[in-house]
Amino acid sequence: MGLGLVLLIIGAVANMMGHHDGESHLGQRIWTSVYVSGFFFFGVSLAALFFLAVQYAAEAGWGVVFKRIMEGIAAYLPIGAVTLIVVFAAGSLHLHHIFHWMDPELYDPASDHYDQLIAHKEPYLNQMFWWIRTLAYLVVYIMFMRVFRKRSLEEDAMSTDNEKAVFIKNQTLAAIFLVIFGYTSTTFSWDWIMSIDTHWFSTIFGWYIFSGMWISGMVMITLLTIYLKSKGLMQFVNDSHMHDIGKWVFGVSFLWTYLFFCQFMLYWYSNIPEEITYFKARIDDYTWIFWGTMAVNFILPMLLLMSKDAKRNAGFLMFVGCIIFFGHWLDVFMIVSPGAMGPDGTVGLIEIGSFISFLGIFLFVVLGALAKRPLLVKNHPYLQESLHHHIN
Repeated sequence: MGLGLVLLIIGAVANMMGHHDGESHLGQRIWTSVYVSGFFFFGVSLAALFFLAVQYAAEAGWGVVFKRIMEGIAAYLPIGAVTLIVVFAAGSLHLHHIFHWMDPELYDPASDHYDQLIAHKEPYLNQMFWWIRTLAYLVVYIMFMRVFRKRSLEEDAMSTDNEKAVFIKNQTLAAIFLVIFGYTSTTFSWDWIMSIDTHWFSTIFGWYIFSGMWISGMVMITLLTIYLKSKGLMQFVNDSHMHDIGKWVFGVSFLWTYLFFCQFMLYWYSNIPEEITYFKARIDDYTWIFWGTMAVNFILPMLLLMSKDAKRNAGFLMFVGCIIFFGHWLDVFMIVSPGAMGPDGTVGLIEIGSFISFLGIFLFVVLGALAKRPLLVKNHPYLQESLHHHIN
């Protein structure tokens, strides 16, 4: 975290020296970098909560040994929520212009800045309704996270005679959460990300954002497990468990790739100006990041995680996972920065410093949550199945 702050400060000084409008450009760039990293790590945490709910709803046995890891990652949600609220509040106070639709002049027909298209969206895209939705998303997600965690600890303390009681409650809770998440993950992607490029829309954008969060969350579960196992703390995780988690990383990477290409191909092929503007800005001004993101997040896992041995090799998974994790941070940067910074966005010391700082805070919170409880759950009805999980 300290290294990240040092890089951010050095980058800020260099930015001010290199631009004649130093303060305004610097402020917008810092807020954008904070939002990119803040949203990315919030998404990682939310994806872990989603995958935890999937395990309950599907009555999956193999993943019980990862349950504490998922709960630990989800524990970052309140910190992630505070970060987003700070950025959003700064936008409402016009301290930055990431969400340019928040400018009231765009809705005033008498203003020189009047934008008819944005004004047409005012019934949905107005600050009061937008803030109500935003706070509702965050409160609901944190509430579910806390209930899952509370019941999980209750399960540890119960006798084996009642081991299914808490599980059934959490299974019901998971089903409710997945329905809510299915809707809200789409709508918050409209509110928090797509509204940055207010003139553009995509019908599958919510799924695209969700897939990026999901793969990032799966990679973080993998990396934390490998790290803790190397410290002798999760020896109950065997090669078959790692094989399965590696398959999830491999499979979700293909889901993300399908949505990336599907969205791009359909819009580019139609060649309608208001649709391709989004991609033209990214291809013209962020060429290397746009195509590099595709290469890192699709070609790399496809080639390197295809074999069974690769998915079972901890060192190899760690290496590939770190690259994919950073690659999906770049994907969030590519989604946010062109709309927030125009052609002036870049990945420099400010952006890297912000990423490292948030990574430090994230790991501090998650590892702290993991240290408070045993890393292996007790009295879960599928615990023995998970401990003896084996695939050829």
